[in-house]
Amino acid sequence: MSAQFIPGMRVEIRDAEWRIQRVDRASDGGFRLHCIGLSELVRGRESLFLSKLEQNARILDPVSTELVDDLSSGYRAAQLYIGTALRQTPPTDERVYLGHEAAMDVLPFQLDPVRQALQQPRQRILIADSVGLGKTLEAGILTSELIRRGRGKRILVLATKSMLGQFQQEFWQRFTIPLVRLDSVGLQRVRNQIPTNHNPFHYFDRAIISIDTLKQTLEYRHYLEQAYWDIIIIDEAHNVARRSNNSQRHQLAELLSTRSDTLVMLSATPHDGKPESFASLMNMLDPTAIANPGDYAHEDFRDKGLVIRRFKQDVAQQLATAFPQREIKLEKTVASAAEEQAYRHLAEADFHSLDSGRQTGSGLFRTTLEKALFSSPAACMSTVENRLKRLQQKTDITDEIAADISQLEGLALALRAITPEQNSKYRLLLDMLKNKGDAALGWKKAEDDRLVIFTESLQTLDFLEHQLQQDLKLKKGELAILKGTMRDTDLADIVDQFNRRESKIRLLLCSDVASEGINLHHLSHRMVHYDIPWSLMVFQQRNGRIDRYGQTRQPQIRYLMTESTDAKVRGDQRILEVLVQKDEQAGRNIGDPSEFMGLFSQEAEEAKVTEVMETRREAEPDADDLSDLFDDLFGDTAEQAETALDQFLPHQQVTTLAELPDAIAPTPRLYPTDLAYAREALNWLSEQQGGVTFSVDEAKQQLDLTAPVDLQQRIKFLPREIQPEDQRFILSTDKQRVQQAIKRRRDGDDTAFSAVQYLWPLHPVMEWLQSRVQDAFGRHTAPVVRMGDKLGRDEHWFIVQGGFPNKRGQALIQATLAVQVRSNRVGIVQDAMELLQQLKLNGTPIANPALAQDTRRLQQLLKPVVASVRQELKQRRDGIERERHQRLNEHLAKLEALRNKHVSQLELQLERSDQPEAFKQRMKQDRMHQIEKVFTEYQHWLAETQHTETDPYIQIVAVLTGQQQ
Repeated sequence: MSAQFIPGMRVEIRDAEWRIQRVDRASDGGFRLHCIGLSELVRGRESLFLSKLEQNARILDPVSTELVDDLSSGYRAAQLYIGTALRQTPPTDERVYLGHEAAMDVLPFQLDPVRQALQQPRQRILIADSVGLGKTLEAGILTSELIRRGRGKRILVLATKSMLGQFQQEFWQRFTIPLVRLDSVGLQRVRNQIPTNHNPFHYFDRAIISIDTLKQTLEYRHYLEQAYWDIIIIDEAHNVARRSNNSQRHQLAELLSTRSDTLVMLSATPHDGKPESFASLMNMLDPTAIANPGDYAHEDFRDKGLVIRRFKQDVAQQLATAFPQREIKLEKTVASAAEEQAYRHLAEADFHSLDSGRQTGSGLFRTTLEKALFSSPAACMSTVENRLKRLQQKTDITDEIAADISQLEGLALALRAITPEQNSKYRLLLDMLKNKGDAALGWKKAEDDRLVIFTESLQTLDFLEHQLQQDLKLKKGELAILKGTMRDTDLADIVDQFNRRESKIRLLLCSDVASEGINLHHLSHRMVHYDIPWSLMVFQQRNGRIDRYGQTRQPQIRYLMTESTDAKVRGDQRILEVLVQKDEQAGRNIGDPSEFMGLFSQEAEEAKVTEVMETRREAEPDADDLSDLFDDLFGDTAEQAETALDQFLPHQQVTTLAELPDAIAPTPRLYPTDLAYAREALNWLSEQQGGVTFSVDEAKQQLDLTAPVDLQQRIKFLPREIQPEDQRFILSTDKQRVQQAIKRRRDGDDTAFSAVQYLWPLHPVMEWLQSRVQDAFGRHTAPVVRMGDKLGRDEHWFIVQGGFPNKRGQALIQATLAVQVRSNRVGIVQDAMELLQQLKLNGTPIANPALAQDTRRLQQLLKPVVASVRQELKQRRDGIERERHQRLNEHLAKLEALRNKHVSQLELQLERSDQPEAFKQRMKQDRMHQIEKVFTEYQHWLAETQHTETDPYIQIVAVLTGQQQ
């Protein structure tokens, strides 16, 4: 029985045609057949059948394929049928077939992640490129390639709430991958559409959601445990690494890592300097990777290909036109008398009544106040008022508390005296924006010259919002804000509007919720840091919003600072000045300022700056002496910046333009272009059923199509943002034109994602056309094309597809062959594309008498043809399997060595433990069970995915014959 059912085989069950994807043994002694529908009513639907219950199930033997004459004009239907079979043949090697053809100007280095991933047994990778190099695009290239290989039907993307809209747009406009946005509004819409007990993740095959939305309720965990995806992508993956508190984000990500074969993580800051944190990401990608999360090096997992990371200098030659060198300036202003009074009051303050556990000393609280004052008087006032409120609420007011209240009230009085007119940094900002004085920014407040201002403090943000609106005389809608308290839909809408030329927005005020991932560079190349971050990682993230791949103008970045005459305050300000210098230096060489400190955590970097400030303040050094500040802040890391990550990340080669031809491969196709295929398919459909309204503009490489009823039914399940108005699709195969349309959409010409959409194999319209063509000749049928002018009377060529899948139905070996038969004898077996090119079969019309003729003689030849193809495929498999078997044995040997390493690490840990023996034995038992489970599951996965079946699946595609009657 098991030999009868093979993944890839076509079967007829319940009067519908299915392809078997996977075969499992069932408890009743039969088999569970995991199938996907092929015939019209069930196409694309996944179903599970029990062989014991499906006694009428019929295996569709290729020998019994019915051969029928194609009666269409010019043999249009048969050529479309052959062309569709070629288009749907999954590649099985490690070259890139489709991803590089997306609607973008692909640079060679952007193909490295997909190339590295395709070399793995399963595609699990952390793309850790520096800010702005295009990680989202690289993820799209990889996803497109996996869809092309039949491994991307179900996709789940997790992103920060500010990134949902942008990520959705990039995946649709560049790759036509539709992601349903499950933001707060989208989730409510889904809940209204489906029964309350149904899993929302079963309802949509491709979705994007915020991990913070997922963690809000336990019901999602249950839904996640019941769902499985082909691909899961986690953006800003550093947010899901294991920290000391083992956050809900990490727990959810760890669960999701078990729910998909392919896992793609994206992060420009993939580690916080703690080996355990980075190891948690690696072990989500591959739970066998790291035995001791506290002590490892990249050699421990280098061969697994789990990480890829490049800096700007690594790809500088390729980025010459896409990444203009940024201009960085620190603009200083002299403190006003009111500000000096506040600084002086703060420098002399000495606090005594700090809450236990909340602060560790008077100096630290003073530094907290100083940091807030460096941002704005409003930010400092908020901190003072919060502290005063807590102190005044105490029931027992001691002398120390009374003294602190007095000092805080005095500071509050000084802060209130700093009016906007006395706020020197704000006056400097106004002069910059009004283009007055030496610091004039040159901002024109034009539609293509938009300005981004960052501040860490929400109070500073509120102050700037009120004052700039008034002092710049901004019209309604010209100023917008982004802050973490906003709803996800509102954040996405503001980002979208800022990037659209028709929008009124000219000035965008941002908190650091906007510092990760989002694109602000389309119409903006100027950024002002109103307060200087105390972390170089924040420098990197903020600046990457405008200094990123696709920026065509020189990024102009300004840091603002108020200089005090007070020695202690001036000394602290010099520390921030050094950070700005390091950011500028990073832009010239390594590209990542966070490398200098070697801490790789925003919190750790801020703590280091605070520590240096307090240490130097107590020592009272010369405020203007910068000679030892570099050593205080960076130690030896400044000299070791480029190798600071060696313990985590192996060095990798970057694909160059010269190497590109070896990295990519052309997709076998009968029609010269996707537009030609679509035009012919629509012409044929129009002849068959009428009522198909479309037009083709060859000059523009454009197809204009009004969706027929069955296509309208399909697109109902697409995201609302993607569905075209009036059911009218405007599609183009011209990548440059599509990119111009995306830009025009931002410029305000279009209201949807983009009126002109990219016509390529992954577009839903193309998938619909391919589906319709597959139904051209009925179930288990192949067309006959009579070519008497090119073939001898007794010469027949059978186009046959076949291959060997793994036990999950994924193609490991695949071929489309042409088998020649002359005088009833099988002769040449060659690649089908070679024959099609020899016969110049490329979609142009072929004279067709359109008469149904006797095909019995051709039918009799199917048996030897199928036998010949089976033998050819087995020979190919044997050669490939020998090479694959050697690699698999090496992999299994490494796996066993890793298992032993995990066990040895456990034994070492127990040996060093002073816990009671009984406790250690229980710990050993539990941990050994976990180790065995992890490695057994991985070996089971290898068995299912790396071994082929013993017999191939075979399908007759078409017959080309010189026989005329």
